[in-house]
Amino acid sequence: MTPLKTSTGRRPVVLIIGAGFGGLFAARSLAGTAVDVILIDRHNYHTFTPLLYQVATAGLDPSHIAYPVRAIFRRDKNVRFLMGEVEAIDTAAREVTVRANGDAHRLQYDALIAAAGSVTHYFGLEQTARHAFGLKELSEAVILRNHILKQFEQAAWSDDPAYREASTTLVVVGGGPTGIETAGALLELSRHVLQNEFTGATGSLRPRVILVEASDRLLASYPVRLQEAARRQLQSLGVEVILGEPVEQADGERLLLKGGQIIPTRTVIWSAGVRASPLAAMLGVPLTPAGRVPVRPTLEVAGLPDVYAVGDMAYVQDGQGDRYPMNIPVAEQQGTLAARNILRRLASRPQESFRYHDRGIMATIGRQRAVAWLYNRVPLSGYPAWLTWLVMHLLWLMGFRNRISVLVNWVWNYLTYDRSARIILEHGGLRRRAEHDALLPPERTVAPEHELEIARR
Repeated sequence: MTPLKTSTGRRPVVLIIGAGFGGLFAARSLAGTAVDVILIDRHNYHTFTPLLYQVATAGLDPSHIAYPVRAIFRRDKNVRFLMGEVEAIDTAAREVTVRANGDAHRLQYDALIAAAGSVTHYFGLEQTARHAFGLKELSEAVILRNHILKQFEQAAWSDDPAYREASTTLVVVGGGPTGIETAGALLELSRHVLQNEFTGATGSLRPRVILVEASDRLLASYPVRLQEAARRQLQSLGVEVILGEPVEQADGERLLLKGGQIIPTRTVIWSAGVRASPLAAMLGVPLTPAGRVPVRPTLEVAGLPDVYAVGDMAYVQDGQGDRYPMNIPVAEQQGTLAARNILRRLASRPQESFRYHDRGIMATIGRQRAVAWLYNRVPLSGYPAWLTWLVMHLLWLMGFRNRISVLVNWVWNYLTYDRSARIILEHGGLRRRAEHDALLPPERTVAPEHELEIARR
């Protein structure tokens, strides 16, 4: 085994790209050890992504699911956080170029952990990518929330039934956990809150929420019993479920399905797939079709000494030859193992192979509606699954303040159906400048970073 290379007279530097779950758990595992850690991310906060849909549907404020990275490591003297955009990775020189404050900074490392996560995958549907809304980042959730609220505001002015229908029909594409959670939350927002508050020239609005899935089932990784339970619970809530219908295109006014069905809508939320962050290509190694980096069982990138990839970026197979899923528990456990393997190399000890400890999967659909497959043994649906989901997500949230704020909001929403975060916050000057310069589509008229900054004040 080749020991980790270090420069004489200084502590080894471990550079981590990405402050998502994989990068965060790697940094935590290295905190207080005999290495210097540099954590890089283009945002100064860590996002609890499982609750992004609740920000998008006005159930939670952005600050409830985000936590400053510097606050997480304020007591760890060997962990340094820097905000910037990674522009290049030179594995031969062991150097990462980061753009910050308009300048390019070159950072040297002894070991690198790439944990930049994933991005929305539109499967080559370019027009759909321009008009649909992703839900992978906090800024996207805020933009989507503003867009939905504006559609209802505009519909209230119109006496054209077709315009009102397209403005208040919300379509979610993708029948995975994110898709069904978003659809359920949208239904509760539109039917129990917005429908009661908006009256147009010809009467009240009649919103629709439609979930479209290309395959013939929801929640493909769940047992059939829970797949059917999820479908029934969605439909009992009022969500229209369309199965076996791939999307042909979305143009901002309508959604066209391959079977020929046309759905008039100005709101298409895409949760049908993800692919690894484009940063993976900077490593200069062959990638999988989904853009993931093939790694050894130790999570090292083949042919790149002291370079590890974890989370959604990493492609690694289990003992049966099946790839591990792109989910948060995998990212957390891989981040922890990559950090430990770096420490093992420093100590000239053998590295360990990744073994996933699967605690199960769960998804909430609405109040008292959920499905859960605990430890891949115990199936739950309805109220027990919903209560389990609430407890687990509160425990997983970062920071005591976040947990209390989310709990208070959930209790209030449960008792009243009220969504207090349904406030449209935009910067008019930025909006007009963006429209004038044609930098953004009309429905996304605010630079995400500025909109997010305003929303969190």
